Amino acid sequence: MTGKHRVIPIFIPQKACPYRCTYCNQFAIAGQNRIPTPSEVEQIIEQHLSTLPQEYSKRIAFFGGSFTGMSIAEQNRYLDVAYPYVQSGLVDSIQLSTRPDYITPEILENLKLHGVSLIELGAQSLDDAVLKTVNRGHTVQQVKEASELIRQYGFDLGLQMMIGLPGDSKELALRTARQIADFGACCTRIYPTLVVANTPLTKEYQEGRYKPLSLEDAIDWCKDLYRFFQEKNITVLRMGLHPSEGLLSGTDYLAGPFHVSFKELVLTAIWHDKILNMLHGDANASATIPVPAHEINYAVGYGRANKIKFPNVTFLVQR
Repeated sequence: MTGKHRVIPIFIPQKACPYRCTYCNQFAIAGQNRIPTPSEVEQIIEQHLSTLPQEYSKRIAFFGGSFTGMSIAEQNRYLDVAYPYVQSGLVDSIQLSTRPDYITPEILENLKLHGVSLIELGAQSLDDAVLKTVNRGHTVQQVKEASELIRQYGFDLGLQMMIGLPGDSKELALRTARQIADFGACCTRIYPTLVVANTPLTKEYQEGRYKPLSLEDAIDWCKDLYRFFQEKNITVLRMGLHPSEGLLSGTDYLAGPFHVSFKELVLTAIWHDKILNMLHGDANASATIPVPAHEINYAVGYGRANKIKFPNVTFLVQR
C-alpha cells in the first residue's frame, strides 16, 4: 500500500445491496444516478489511462455497491472488461468493495482468476447493536469470518468503518478500529456519518431522534483513529466522503460533519497537537521543527491554521 499509485474508480451505486442501510443513498454519495454498463466501464478506464502518469502503479476499483452480491456471471461481465488491462500490464490489479456476507470460497476463487488483489469489506461498525440499529444486515462474527477467508485466499483485506452512526460512541469507534487491526486489515477508510437526502436517517434526524456529530467532534474522533491505524501500520485510504456535486450544492446533504477537505482538517489537528507538545504547551514559544516534505501542508495547517496558532515556529522541510 505504499509508493505512487492511482485508482481508476468505477462506481456501481447500490448494485446488489440486499438491505437499505438507514444512512445510505449511494446515488447521492457517488454523484451519479445510474450504473455503468460493461462497455461504459471500458470507456472510463481508457479515459483515466489517457491522463494518468505512466510511472504510477494503477488499480481499477469497483466502488459503491456489493460487487460480490451479483451472480458470478454478472461479476465476470465487469471483470472481463477490467482483467485484460492487468494482463497487458497497463494496470497492476483490481480492487473491489463488498459486504462480509457475500464472501464464499467460490467467489474468491473466481476473483483470484481475474486479477483482483484487494477486497474491501464495508464493516461500518464492529458493534452488533449499532449494526442492527442501522439495518446493516450482518453481524460482527460474519465480518470476522469473511476477513479470515479473504486472507486465507491470499487477498489484501480492507475494512471500512463509519463514525457517528446511531448508537455509536468514540469508545465504540476505537473498539471497531482495534478489531479492524485484529482481523488483519492492511487498509481502512473512515467515513463520518452524514444525513443524506432520501434515506431513513433523514426522518430520524428531522424528528430529533438522531443527532449527527459536529465537525469538531468528527475531527477529534478521527485524530485518535488515525494515530491508532498509523501505529498498527494500517493505511488510511480515505477520511471523509468524496465531495459529490449533490453534497457540495446541498441538494443531497442535510446535516453532519461534511467538509471538502476533511482529511486535511484531521491531519492539521494532529500536527497542532504534535507541535503544542513539542513546545511544552506554550503556543508562543520559539522552535524549529523538522517536517517530512509530504506533510508540510498539514504542519502549516489548513488555511495556515497552525502557522497562525504558533507564530514563532519555523518548519524545516526534510526531503
